[in-house]
Amino acid sequence: MEQEFESILPDYPVKVADYEGPLDLLIHLIKRHEVDIYDIPIALVTAQYLEYLDLMGELDLDVAGEFLVMAATLIQIKSRMLVPRNDSDPASPEDDEDPRDTLVRRLLEHQKFKAAAELLHERETIRSAQWTRPDARVEDLVDEPFERELEVDLFSLLKAFQSVLARSQPGPRVMLPTETVPIETRIQQLVARLSETEACGFEELFADASSRGDLITTFLALLEMIRMKIVRVLQSEMCGPIRVYRRERPADAPDLMGEPRG
Repeated sequence: MEQEFESILPDYPVKVADYEGPLDLLIHLIKRHEVDIYDIPIALVTAQYLEYLDLMGELDLDVAGEFLVMAATLIQIKSRMLVPRNDSDPASPEDDEDPRDTLVRRLLEHQKFKAAAELLHERETIRSAQWTRPDARVEDLVDEPFERELEVDLFSLLKAFQSVLARSQPGPRVMLPTETVPIETRIQQLVARLSETEACGFEELFADASSRGDLITTFLALLEMIRMKIVRVLQSEMCGPIRVYRRERPADAPDLMGEPRG
């Protein structure tokens, strides 16, 4: 029987909580589908949310309990919206309230905190970069418009990886012992590839992967490289092409498996 990938890396958890939370996933889905946050298509969002949880489970990510609680909340809201109201019964205040209202309030509050945190981070970035060459100067040097890129969040990466998995064609089953490249080795391979160039496309990272297990190992290696601050993953717009840039690691960057650098 072919070895299950989930059993290959039992001692190498990648914690989702280090990246984003369930409210971030919902906001990502709302933005991606360009829907009104005050009128969330709960059936669509719930289905998409559960798809992400399934993928995170296949990747053996350490999904925090709050992701599962949110899944149960979405299913409950969906169920309440499917129950027809009996107009003959006197309506209680709870009956008049949209089942999505509490969730919408949580999302709006979360967006405010995220916006404040991003503003503080942007100001700090501007202060730390005040001696660098301004964008206009860069534009003059390259003789073409400067295109600002944004950091890619975990869920955009997961969506891009879903596309990579969908396009990979399963080959014929060969009953041989599975040889899995450790994540540490895969990180070294990706670092070596990026040392030859400043950046590469997201999908180029998977060009030499010969199996679904190799694809998953490569993706987990990328998440670890982001956490270790070896690379930055950027895109010019939401749902746009994703590029991976190598970077100089700051002194406080964590080492492999979360150990601080000495």
